[in-house]
Parts: sequence; structure tokens; C-alpha cells
Amino acid sequence: DVQLQASGGGLVQAGGSLRLSCAASGFGFDDYTIGWFRQAPGREREGVACSKSSDGTTYYADSVKGRFTISSDNAKNTVYLQMNSLKPEDTAVYYCAGDRGWGCIRYPRYWGQGTLVTVSS
Repeated sequence: DVQLQASGGGLVQAGGSLRLSCAASGFGFDDYTIGWFRQAPGREREGVACSKSSDGTTYYADSVKGRFTISSDNAKNTVYLQMNSLKPEDTAVYYCAGDRGWGCIRYPRYWGQGTLVTVSS
């Protein structure tokens, strides 16, 4: 079974940093594209960052460009989201998600459980 497990959330002050991890199992990691989404209270789930497995192209939401970086460690089957210069508006539940051949558009098939990020002002 495909499993994605997100971790690394927590409480941080504005301007601080966090690194989220998404551990993947049950599939050929190299063939899958994994991305990060977030959902704040009362708001729709939005894409944050994605890196296509086919060619390494990365995509970021405009609101996080220059502050967040998506990366992966294929040896550990893990995708990371490094979040710097955090703002209170980054507060949300963050999810990793992906699928084989996913092109970073719309929603992929597989989702991990969320990890809560809270940024205090």
C-alpha cells in the first residue's frame, strides 16, 4: 500500500523556520511526484510546493516563493519542505500528497495525514 507520512510541524514564532518531512513507502519512489499542500481554518486546501519526478521541475505558490524549498532524498524515500521566514498567515495543516506521474496539477491520488504548523506573531 502507498503510504505518505508527514511530520515536523509545530509552533514557531514569525520569522522562524521549520522543516517538514514526508516519508513515503509502498511504491517506487523515483516514479512518483510528491508535493505539499496546506489548509488553513476556513479556507480551501491549496498547493504549496511540488517537484515533478519526471524532470525535477519545481512549482511554488506565489505566497511562499523565496521562502519555502521542496527537496527530496531518494535514498530515504523522503520529501522535505524547508520553510523559512515564516509568517502568521502560513499557519495551516500541511499535507504531503502524490501519485505516479502526477504533473503537479489538480489533486493527486495519495495523501498523508496532516501536520500542523502554527506561526505566532
